Amino acid sequence: MGQTLTGLLTSVRAIAGRPGSPAPGRTGGGPDPALLAALRHCGDHLAALAASGPLTDARRTRLIASIGALTTACSTPGADAFDALLRTGQQALDSGGEAGARLALALADEATALRGRSKGAWRLRGNALDALGLREEAITAYERHLALQQNAAASRDVERRIATLRAAGDRIDEALALVGDADGAGDGTGGGAGVGAGVGTGAVRLSRRLPAAEARAAFTELVRRRTAELGAADPAVRRLAALYAEHRRLSDHDPMADPLLGGAEPIGVPGLRRLVAGRTVCLVADTPRTAEQEQRSGSSLAALIEGYDLVVRCDAPRHAAPTARTDLHVCTLRGDTPWKGPRWDRRAGTRLVFGDPLPHWRLALRSRLVPGAQDRIGDASLRRPLHDPALIGGTADGEGSASTAYTVLRLLDFLGTPARVDLIGFEGPAALPPREREWIGARTGTTDDTAVRITLR
Repeated sequence: MGQTLTGLLTSVRAIAGRPGSPAPGRTGGGPDPALLAALRHCGDHLAALAASGPLTDARRTRLIASIGALTTACSTPGADAFDALLRTGQQALDSGGEAGARLALALADEATALRGRSKGAWRLRGNALDALGLREEAITAYERHLALQQNAAASRDVERRIATLRAAGDRIDEALALVGDADGAGDGTGGGAGVGAGVGTGAVRLSRRLPAAEARAAFTELVRRRTAELGAADPAVRRLAALYAEHRRLSDHDPMADPLLGGAEPIGVPGLRRLVAGRTVCLVADTPRTAEQEQRSGSSLAALIEGYDLVVRCDAPRHAAPTARTDLHVCTLRGDTPWKGPRWDRRAGTRLVFGDPLPHWRLALRSRLVPGAQDRIGDASLRRPLHDPALIGGTADGEGSASTAYTVLRLLDFLGTPARVDLIGFEGPAALPPREREWIGARTGTTDDTAVRITLR
């Protein structure tokens, strides 16, 4: 891939020029300047990928192939490269990360310059701005898309997204008005460049126009300071906390119920914390030995598992009986197309799905959930606990993907409310990688070799 990437970068530079160089003229009907600018953006992105080392991510590989198709279209006389430009922008967005979203936005800008009445270009621009957390700008782009879209059915997703973004902004406006009414720190409008909410020794600047991550951090700090100053029992603080919770929910998913969830109740971090609070939890390994003992009538292991308040199982069990008790089923999305996996038809009280990026996670839920197979489904706030700064956060545990068992153990440890958490059948736990065994070993309270049980303290 390295040689192919280098060759493609050379071709892009030959057509579009290097960064800072003047765009080649359009002699002989050459590419439009907007297309040349788009290719230069692609060249910059390719150069960054080449400098980052070997490529192992299939999403980036598809983006590189799309850039290659765009380069070919731009260098072919008479070819219409516009569709290739939009496809490349979408692949950049699908590749994930801020760099991919910024490339998608740059390509969308060139696409709207080429064809100002392209609904696809404005949809791409809205999606890119949304991914970057620039919510108000995204609304403007989405509205341009809707003005051009004649198909009402195709507009529903965009209309719902606009409603969600506006509702999240409205919660910020109400919070600013609440703080302003209390101490005169805000003007109650929330629509300008930002309002300073003075609390304690500093000021929290919160505005609906802030990027999503900054708005979330500012809102969090505002609630923390008001709670410290006035106390959690203060009516204004309680209302502020409720607005904050609504803002977080709206930031993670659309407010409308999804009929494809089959009536399952979405559950977030607070709901999961309440679900496990004060309860004994066991995480059962899916091994032939454990499954055989669990199914054997009168076995001590079956009685042990049955004595727990919550039984947790991971991924797609290969050995456990289909009727084996599962109170919490946890799985991790893997592969390039995780929405094409087998459907989750095993009965579970609550199902948590870990995965990234967010569009793939949403599509997997819509494609693989079976109506009636679960009572509760984890919402987007629980989809990446090891990397979400609001939860465990960070990547201090090292590189590489984590096992589902380790991820859910870290999540339960973070929640801190279960009365007891045990691992059953992990035998040491030999089934987990060394880094994960080290974390578990540091928190092991007792072990029971007879039941192959590890109790975390």
